[in-house]
Amino acid sequence: MTYQLSLLDKSPIESGRTADQALQLTAQLAGRAEQLGYHRFWVAEHHNIDGLASSAPEVLIAYLLARTSKIRIGSGGVMLQHYSAYKVAETFNLLASLAPGRVDLGVGKAPGGFPVATRALQSSVDPSRRRDFADQLADINTYLAAEPDPDQARATPIPTVAPHRFLLGASVDSAELAARQGWTLVFAGHLNGDRDNLRRTFEAYGRATNGQVPILALAAFAADNAAHAHERVGELRIVKVFLPDGQSVNVGTQEQAAEFARQSGFADFHTEEKVPTVLHGTARQIREELDELHALFGVSEFILDTPALTASERLNSIELLAKERLSLVA
Repeated sequence: MTYQLSLLDKSPIESGRTADQALQLTAQLAGRAEQLGYHRFWVAEHHNIDGLASSAPEVLIAYLLARTSKIRIGSGGVMLQHYSAYKVAETFNLLASLAPGRVDLGVGKAPGGFPVATRALQSSVDPSRRRDFADQLADINTYLAAEPDPDQARATPIPTVAPHRFLLGASVDSAELAARQGWTLVFAGHLNGDRDNLRRTFEAYGRATNGQVPILALAAFAADNAAHAHERVGELRIVKVFLPDGQSVNVGTQEQAAEFARQSGFADFHTEEKVPTVLHGTARQIREELDELHALFGVSEFILDTPALTASERLNSIELLAKERLSLVA
């Protein structure tokens, strides 16, 4: 069974540490991931959230490209609703010109932050002129085209190898949109672990792309023994907050749930708390689960999101998983 492993890092700020330490750890993980043979290393976008340091993935990508030499570096993902498609295309064409053949542009539909941050990000945007998400993807395609439309602005510089485009989603709608626009779908299984939804989304993408298979993103934590992994993952929590207007969102704590509701203008809300879906155990146990998913769905690449645990645990996890993967290839 052959498949590639990649990593997603959110630059979590460990208790008692600083944002600059968190970002340096992300750089350390990227360098080690390259040495270990991981295929990609992606960074996330989160705004005004305590405990997460990566608010501008394109800036962090540039730094990581300079600190590595072979591994692909990208965004998982740019929260496209906040930005001009032209500016996103321009930024990633510049990155792709700095590191030809190594840059991934992953985009998502979510805001990546709480309402106050969203309003601040979009304060200069005229709502009546806002492009919807599908139109923004089409716009990026136009700007990144090998032969730009002479009537359109050119997203200079034009790189020798264009950035690879990925759409992060977890629904049949996302699958159909990605296929229609020619983007590679990354199924966000670390956010939506429902197996039936995964199957339906994979089938929809396969029908629309003549059999192509999405990349699958999952949360995974490997430890030297299964009991420790189970104990540590059991300490993690996701809080889903439900607002009276029908909106729901996942946050990290009950305090964040209350703050999200306040920023949204609601005093009345309710929450559900659960342990997040994380593959955990020894590296062999995780490999066996990946093997099963590979066999069931034909997945040829997994992007693994390591939970926000200690720096040493995160580094040890990617070391163990890489060692197990290399033994599998052998």
